[in-house]
Amino acid sequence: MPHHTSRIIGLTVLGLGLIVTGFAMYALILSAQNNINAESPTDFSAIPAKVQIAVPALTLTDIQGVRHSLSDYRGRVLLVNLWATWCPPCQAEMPELQDFYKNYQNNGFTVIAVEDGDPAADVMSFVRKYSLNFPIWLDPTYQATDHAFKTMNLPSSYVIDRNSEIRLEWVGAISEQNLETYVTPLIKE
Repeated sequence: MPHHTSRIIGLTVLGLGLIVTGFAMYALILSAQNNINAESPTDFSAIPAKVQIAVPALTLTDIQGVRHSLSDYRGRVLLVNLWATWCPPCQAEMPELQDFYKNYQNNGFTVIAVEDGDPAADVMSFVRKYSLNFPIWLDPTYQATDHAFKTMNLPSSYVIDRNSEIRLEWVGAISEQNLETYVTPLIKE
């Protein structure tokens, strides 16, 4: 065989070997991904930080014009959610919060959603769109974000136990899976 022909055959075999190896690696990666997803579905929502902080004083007006304070809810487990109508992660987590509230409201649990500065008409439209029935407080002067909880992030959530101590704080959207994992045990205490 001439040198030129043997070289072409060698390169062809090498090329075919690389293609077969590439397909095999692709199949292995795909198989591994499917096994991971089947065993533990991916949840990219935020994980809370465990804390022990006294509840700040916060008094605001709800969407019906009634004034409320966090201290009014002593003895209940609260999830205080700071959010805004324009915030995509806030929009994404609202159905999760509504479902969780519906499941645990009779167990001494309440969600208090503090809307961060939007006009009341926008908030009312949002509440109707998402069929929310937990307390919605209006915060036109940013008392919750700037003073009480001192955060610039939306959404941010704080779970307060029955003794009025913040036990968990979240920055970012919450999934129902993480609500069950982290909040349900506090409700059952």
